[in-house]
Amino acid sequence: MSHPYVIVSAPVPEDLRTSIEANFNIVDVPVGKRLEDALDSDRLQEIAGIVCTVRTKLDEGVMASMPKLRVISNFAVGFDNVDVAAANARNILVCNTPRVLDSAVADLVFGMIIILGRDMLNGDTYVRDGTWASKGAPALTRDIRGKTLGLLGMGRIGRVVAKTAKAFDMNVIYHNRNRCSDAESEGLAEYRDREALLAEADFLSIHVPLTDATRNSIGERELKIMKSSAYLINTSRGAVVDEQALVEALKSGEIAGAGLDVMVKEPLPAESPLCSMRNVVLQAHVGSGTVETRRAMIDLATRNLIDALTNKQPEAMVNPQVWGSKAE
Repeated sequence: MSHPYVIVSAPVPEDLRTSIEANFNIVDVPVGKRLEDALDSDRLQEIAGIVCTVRTKLDEGVMASMPKLRVISNFAVGFDNVDVAAANARNILVCNTPRVLDSAVADLVFGMIIILGRDMLNGDTYVRDGTWASKGAPALTRDIRGKTLGLLGMGRIGRVVAKTAKAFDMNVIYHNRNRCSDAESEGLAEYRDREALLAEADFLSIHVPLTDATRNSIGERELKIMKSSAYLINTSRGAVVDEQALVEALKSGEIAGAGLDVMVKEPLPAESPLCSMRNVVLQAHVGSGTVETRRAMIDLATRNLIDALTNKQPEAMVNPQVWGSKAE
């Protein structure tokens, strides 16, 4: 009996490729390339599973071209590249890689908080370009300890950020669709309604998924509510923030600065006004970008793929009801 075919469109190390090849025939597709462009119709009709990054778009049309498809395993926590409703309708399991990257993203959040709050980006230039030697000590910055960190979203990553903030003696407040009574009872954070969160935060860190409800949900109105001394940190998805409204708020001084690991268009074009702003810290969507974390993510994505196709319940499922229906 021939092995089923699976698409690999993610950076899978050789030892994990060997694990896949033990049970399946691998069809390699370059990361981010459209599957319908990379493979002909006959090959697509043979595909039983996919391990891919969020750069692979999987909509109803693509799924329709793969009648044998049983599982999509995303090498990411996010899954906005997948039409989950279409997957549900076709009984296709969608998997992702939560938990293993929480600490790495939280570390990046705090790196940006420190760089912004202490103006380290400009401080570095001040030394390198000789200004320190010619003009003496730079302007004073502000303490981070004692400031208020607002978390928009209190999921797994938000909780790690909240725990880290306590080590910096920060006051932590949060807003979430559902109140997190356990986080409150543990003293991690105090609940605020959305407008109060925006108004009180010295640093606002966004931790919500990209959905129709959250797209552009931080826009001109929300930015006007924030303090003029406040900083916005986004490590979720770029389109959660109205990027043009953010640019205008940064130019006008409505907020003090921003730290962005995600943008609406990635890679961010060099001509973007964000690239020339000295009150903005930019990163190349590297929240999970450590050797250890990326390895843990691809381990999990590979296990999810193999488990789903060998009738073992995967560890991380976006739509577990599909697995439940298969098990019945």
